[in-house]
Amino acid sequence: MVEDVFVSVKNRPDLKVFGDLSVFFYGIGVAVYAFEGIGMVLPLESEAKDKEKFGRVLGLGMGSISVLFGLFGGLGYFAFGEETKGIITTNLGPGVITFLVQLGLCINLFFTFPIMMNPVNEVVERRFCGSRYCLWLRWLMVLVISLVALLVPNFADFLSLVGSSVCVVLSFVLPAMFHLIVFKEELGWGCLVWDGAIVVFGFVIAVTGTFTSVMEILSPTS
Repeated sequence: MVEDVFVSVKNRPDLKVFGDLSVFFYGIGVAVYAFEGIGMVLPLESEAKDKEKFGRVLGLGMGSISVLFGLFGGLGYFAFGEETKGIITTNLGPGVITFLVQLGLCINLFFTFPIMMNPVNEVVERRFCGSRYCLWLRWLMVLVISLVALLVPNFADFLSLVGSSVCVVLSFVLPAMFHLIVFKEELGWGCLVWDGAIVVFGFVIAVTGTFTSVMEILSPTS
């Protein structure tokens, strides 16, 4: 981010306040991908020592991360304008900063991947192995995910597609629907309207974002 500030002052690229709708929905898909860890919320809450404070801690954590991600993306665009790549280190080019960012990302993935896969492992093992620990099945999932990461030609397009088609449903649609179903007898009109609005918003973003992402992937210039 500091490097982006120096590059921005030096290059002063032309910036657009707002692109067309297709760019907007494409960007929403990429942004919502940041919620791919939503599946860890319930397992973390179940293991929390003081569950009454969990909601506040979760809100503070999500708020801080949102601000950090927003600054990271905004400063990247201020630095490189329309030339901003899906992976920012591509813009930075070879050098110490690029190496440190890539090293930090690798370390982060090495330690967080097993944690993020824990809910997936539990669901798959419950379905195919009678809830028993299954080493070969876990290795198979790691292999499949690694092949996807290696074979996807444009990772930004893939992020937008997954964010629009999967993460939007997991982060907005399903939680609001479950809240309506479980607490429908206790909710007032205000909560009902809010939950309904979130569900509608999620469906709109899912449909439009998925369509935009697929069109971008299939376009000749993608």
